[in-house]
Formats: sequence, C-alpha cells, structure tokens
Amino acid sequence: MSAYDVRRTRGRIGLVAGAVALMMTAGLMVAGNAQAAAGCQVAYTVSAQWQGGFTADVKVTNLGDRVDGWSLTWAFPSGQRVTQAWNATVTSAGAQHTAKNLSYNAAIGTNAAVSFGFNGSWSGGNTAPTSFALNGVTCTGSVGTPTPPPTTGPPSPTPTNSPSPSPSPGGDAMATVAAMQPGWGLGNTLDAIPDETAWGNPLVTQALLRQIRSQGYNSIRIPVTWTDHTGPAPSYTIDPVWLNRVRQVVDWSLAEGLYVMINLHHDSWQWLNGYLADRTTVMNRYTALWTQLATTFRGHSSKLTFESINEPQFAGTSGEAQGDELLHELNLAFVRLVRASGGNNATRLLVLPTLYTTSDQARLDALTTTLDQLRDPNIAATVHFYGWWPFSVNIAGGIRYDATVEKDLVDGFDRVHDTFVARGIPVIIGEWGLLSYDYTRPGIIQRGELLKFFEAVGHHARTRKLTTILWDAGSFLNRNTLQWRDQGLYQLMKASWTTRSATAATDQLYLPRTGTIASRALTLNLNGVSFQGLRQGSTNLVAGTDYTVSGNTLTLTAAALTRLAGNRAPGVNATLEAHFSAGVPWQISVISYDPPTQAAATGTTSSFAVPTQFRGDQLATMEARYADGSNAGPANWTSYKEFWTHFQPDYTANTILLKPEFFAEVNDGPVVLTFHFWSGARLTYRLTRSGGTVTGSVG
Repeated sequence: MSAYDVRRTRGRIGLVAGAVALMMTAGLMVAGNAQAAAGCQVAYTVSAQWQGGFTADVKVTNLGDRVDGWSLTWAFPSGQRVTQAWNATVTSAGAQHTAKNLSYNAAIGTNAAVSFGFNGSWSGGNTAPTSFALNGVTCTGSVGTPTPPPTTGPPSPTPTNSPSPSPSPGGDAMATVAAMQPGWGLGNTLDAIPDETAWGNPLVTQALLRQIRSQGYNSIRIPVTWTDHTGPAPSYTIDPVWLNRVRQVVDWSLAEGLYVMINLHHDSWQWLNGYLADRTTVMNRYTALWTQLATTFRGHSSKLTFESINEPQFAGTSGEAQGDELLHELNLAFVRLVRASGGNNATRLLVLPTLYTTSDQARLDALTTTLDQLRDPNIAATVHFYGWWPFSVNIAGGIRYDATVEKDLVDGFDRVHDTFVARGIPVIIGEWGLLSYDYTRPGIIQRGELLKFFEAVGHHARTRKLTTILWDAGSFLNRNTLQWRDQGLYQLMKASWTTRSATAATDQLYLPRTGTIASRALTLNLNGVSFQGLRQGSTNLVAGTDYTVSGNTLTLTAAALTRLAGNRAPGVNATLEAHFSAGVPWQISVISYDPPTQAAATGTTSSFAVPTQFRGDQLATMEARYADGSNAGPANWTSYKEFWTHFQPDYTANTILLKPEFFAEVNDGPVVLTFHFWSGARLTYRLTRSGGTVTGSVG
C-alpha cells in the first residue's frame, strides 16, 4: 500500500488508546563465538493499536560481550505479521519473524542498547511474543551459557511498563555539527500543507535519500508540519499513520548514513504564533507534540537531531524583544522536556533558532541568554540565510553579486561565528539559498551572478566552521529523475565544500551581429587560485593567439571571437571554459545579438504585454517612473520593480508581460518604463493608464 493510500484510508480506522509492554530476558551470543559470555534484555512495547493494526517498539540491551552484527528472532502467538519496519530489516516465515541490523546499528557494546520498531497487522488477537533470541540463542537474562529458544512459549506474562531506553554517551556537539556538513533540505514535502505531495513534490523514496548521500551530503533536514495531523486538545494525538510515515523517512535517511534533523515547521505561523494571546493552549499543544516525538524517537540513533521550531514568530508583540522572551520560554520547555524523556534524548543534539531564524545581533544575543541559562553541552544554534534581499528577489536594481551582497553575507556569517562558534557552540545554517531562485521562473537571478553567490556562501561558511543545509523544494534536484537540474551549479557547490573556485565579472560576452568584432577583456575573480587555460569543448584555445592573461584580466582576441561567433545567429554561438588550478571551470557564453526593439500595444490592467523582439538579448530588470520622475508602481521606494512578480519576459512569445500586481499600484496617467538588458542595451517605453485600459508606445 502506498503512503497515499495509507493516509486516504486512515479516516476509516479507529485508534484504540492504550499500549502493552513486555520486559523479557533473552540470550545473546556473538555469531561464530559459542564460548562468549552472553545475556540480554528485550523490551517489547505496543505503543499504538487500532482495528487490524498496531505499532510496536523493540529495545534490546546487551548484557554480554560486544556484538558486531545481530539477528533477533521471535514467533507471534496470535498470527500477527510485520508490515513495515524501521531501524531493522524484518522478514517472516509463518509465525517466525527475524529482525536484522542495518549498517548504522550493527554493533552493540556491553550494556549498550539498540532499538527498532514496526507496524503490524492482527485479526483474532494481538498477544505479545513470549520469547526472543539473538544470533540464534537465548538465555535466562544473566551472563552465562545460553540455551536454545523454544518454538512457542508459555502464556504471555502480565504486561508491565517499559523502562526508558538507556541514554547514549554524551557527544561533542561541535564535532557532530561538523560531521553534518554539508546538508540538504527536503523542502515542500513533509512540511507541505495539508499533505506530502500537496505542493507538487512526489512521495519521498529510499532512492531519493540514497542519491542525496551518494552526492556527498552528510545530513538531511526533514521539515514536518503537524497541524493537520493532530487530534484535538488536550492530548493533541498525532495521527499514527502520519507519524509512522515521518518515522519511515527518518529511518530510511539514517539507514543511508545521513544525520537527520526534524522539527515543527509551518506550525510556527499556523498556531504557535498565537502564544502571546493564549500561553496555556499553545504551550500545551507544543509540549504535547514534542512529548510524543521525544517518546517515539528516544531510542533512535544519536545521528537524529531535533529542532524546536522553524522560523519562530509571534503575533501581537510590542516588539522583537518581547518575541525573544516568548521564544526563550518555548526553547527552555523544549530542551527540558526532551532531556527528561530519557533514552538517547538525554544527550541528543538539540537545535535552537533565533527569533525569525535571523542573524541580527540582537536576536543572537537573545538566544545566547537562553543557552547560558540551559548550560547544556549538546545544543546547536540555527539561523537561515537567503542573501541580500534585493539581490535575492531581483528588485531595486539588485541584479549582480556585488560588494553590498558580499558584505551582507560576510557580516552575517561573522556575527554567528563570533557569537556562538568562537565560544564552542556550533551553528547550523538550517536553510540557505536565494529566495526567488526557481527553475520554473528562469531569469530572475542571472546564472553567472547566482554561481558567484553560491561559491561565496560555501567559502565563507567553511572558513567559519558553519554547517549549511541547502533548502531544496525541487529547484535543485529533480525528484522524479534524481538528476540535478543544473549540473554545473551542483559541481560548484560540491567544490566549495573543500576549496574555492574562480569566477569572473560575467559569464556572458555579447557581440554585435553586424560589423567588426573587437577584442574583449574580462576581469577574473581568482579567489586564490591561478588561471590554467581556456577551452571550447575538448579543444584548447591558444594562449597569445586566441587570448592573453595579465594579472586577473583575460582578453579574448578579435580573431578568436570572430571565429567563435560563427554565422553570428542571435543567441549563444559558443561556450568556453576557463580552467584554474582548483575548483570548477568558469563557463563563458559568446552571444550574438542585435539591439532589441519594441512596438505599440493596447490592453488592460489585467492583461498587458509589451511586444519585444529580443534578438538574442535577455532582460535584466525594469524601471517605472511617473512623468515627474517619481517612482511608479509597487515598492515605490525604488524605481526598479520586482522581476517576475511585477513583470516577466516571454522569449517564445516575444513579449514582456506587465503583471496585474504592477498595475494594482499604478496611478492613472502616463508612466515611463525603462527596460535594461544584459547586453547593456536600454529601451524606453511609455504607458498611459486610464482606469482599466492601458496603451503603450515606443520612446
């Protein structure tokens, strides 16, 4: 049954409250070493049961010598069957079931424990198994000579409460967070509202997670929105089908060797933001959810981490200082609750955000107050980073990765390093990217400028010992083909994990379609590496004949550019690669173009397009002003409007669309538009709005 089918049928299954736990003693023996002292304890707990189905957790504590590779066997007395397992592979032969370790939990040291769980089916009854065997033998629960287990056992003993799993040894938080670098974020999936595929991504598969690991990622952030999957007050019980789906994805990720982070995600603005107005209700709901999650995952590997809340925000506060105080209360409650739940949660890495998950110094200082009060060595701080906002969305002329964008990046990373990392508190950049970068909206961020930003983030994070988790809602890795949508971008990100890559002032050389072609100079950003050569495909261009290099200036000769332009058809005529001593090559597109042209048009405020012959060129941005020179349209603090939100090029239709969102804030009368193109060309276009009617003319 698919995960979709499970969710669809969940409403027809009534959950039976209550659980049964069984503490047993069973023999433990290292396979192939019959003389080894043996002994173990098994705790079998039915944590949820409904008509025809149940969830069980199994914990094995080793009382004897270390085991490297284990197999647990048992027989169900009532004909139950395991239908889905996590933290182990479970097979069956009739009533007999066998659970085998996964790669990450094969070893069980003396007095250490391992846990796994499963969903099962039942019909006539759900009596607990009475005997377990590890590696083929059982024992009385003391270290000694084991005896073979019986095929069936005596009647089930009276259920008893299962003790909390033994805590794992405390870890080094800095080392753990360092081992999580680099990370990948499973965006718009389990956090989607109301369900996993609601925002366009397919169901998560083991193949996806295996691909992520194979691409060099060491951790995965799995954001989860719980709002539509919890029952009413006071228990706020999580739908077991949803919880098991989350646990399945977590277990698949752990099985691939990934560190994992889960959280409460869009709950932050769905109900948690009402904390100021109703502290009791919100705190009860918050603690109820984390109590259930802490209980569910307390036996899981220490490679699983918990993040208290995503991008916390609060309605009705007097200011950010009061928001800091509210977040302080929630973060304290979260840490104390998880720690008290026992098991591996006693030392599990916990991740605490700042208000809005921002890196503003005041917010960092507020989180420092929380950390100082907790004095917990296994906590990391988290912030998000989406770059200088005008560049991140292409507004206010923010079309280039310039000194302003660089300063915003460096200042933010310096603040979190100096506030936390320098004091031994690890930092996770839990989400990063550019806000408007989206493969479905090409051109918002020009590719060369995007590459410079991504290369710089990798470098500045690495040198400040920050772990980064790329937010990927489907724009980077194609979830259907498991291929990168832009392989070159991925290669640059991968290189940035260990070294720097050189970039250049641009990755586009625009050449006129007619007339003589002149030589062109291009400034290289060497970033500490050295230039090695220039290639077109597998052909090396000739130094001195095709190009020269002086310091950080690469000059292509007129003869080489004339040859590369070929028949000078509009658009990209050739692609070059500049190679360096480290990092990835920098691509340079040789583009032929004629100056773009536009024509008169009429339309409405809900549908207006400027006829535009691009002729090999591409649009960079648009300005809008009234006749008196004041800024027109939305975001009137700037003349430059937001790419795609207010205007959008359509290169196939040869138009530039002006969106209804643009006209929603344009006054009646004349408006002067200035279109900026990547070649450097500019066009002036005049609009006149009269109510819902719009006319446009050239010049």
